[in-house]
Amino acid sequence: MALTQVSANKCAGGFQKVFEHDSTELKCKMKFAIYLPPKAETDKCPVMYWLSGLTCTEQNFITKAGSQLAAAEHGIIIVAPDTSPRGCNIEGEDESWDFGTGAGFYVDATQDPWNSNYRMYTYITEELPKLINANFPTDLDKMSICGHSMGGHGALICALRNPGKYKAVSAFAPICNPIQCPWGQKAFSGYLGPDKSTWEAYDATVLAASYSGPQLDILIDQGRDDQFLSAGQLLPDNLIGACSDKKIPVVFRLQPGYDHSYFFIYSFINDHLKHHAKYLNA
Repeated sequence: MALTQVSANKCAGGFQKVFEHDSTELKCKMKFAIYLPPKAETDKCPVMYWLSGLTCTEQNFITKAGSQLAAAEHGIIIVAPDTSPRGCNIEGEDESWDFGTGAGFYVDATQDPWNSNYRMYTYITEELPKLINANFPTDLDKMSICGHSMGGHGALICALRNPGKYKAVSAFAPICNPIQCPWGQKAFSGYLGPDKSTWEAYDATVLAASYSGPQLDILIDQGRDDQFLSAGQLLPDNLIGACSDKKIPVVFRLQPGYDHSYFFIYSFINDHLKHHAKYLNA
């Protein structure tokens, strides 16, 4: 699969690059960002996948989160894909900010007209890692996943649905129980249809309740002043309860004064890279 380099910037001793490719799963051109630490010039490196939230592209994380210094220090490649297919000319794809473009919700849609393009789950878990491993100096056995908001939901479901695939998982302000919140109900109705039993495969709280696999240590940071926490969109207590019942270790940190923005992510990203490095560099 051919990659076209869109940009390259020296950063923290390594390179922050953006590439474009034709996606077979999504049937459109897709961009992803990749940070290559200095270590990648001579050695294979583990990979952390970052999944962004609603309305984001591959740009938000690489320009706002400040992850590159810690990634350079720990020798971790960071891959940050886009959040949905783009330019598919599906009627209604650009009508709202929380559904369609920029809001793929990391599911494989089953409903017409979304099901031919909106296959972000398979793109993130299968197509993209194959592409990255074929083109960059990756340690094939060592990958992890992290994300924010809708992307935190994505990271959690990818880890919980694929025991052992990801060595670590963490999230910032994730949508923890989408079948119970307005964002999730809107997205799942559109992408997955009215049968709510099909929604459960993409709900971290439901998946945690039935998880059986290697131990997964989950790190979650949540801003206490996050407007979406108080609006009932994130529901972390539901996930923590499910993990507690299954004895899945969760470090949940409620951070006073912080909101839902990248200022919050920037403040704690180093802790997350350290969490991932502990497992990726073991």
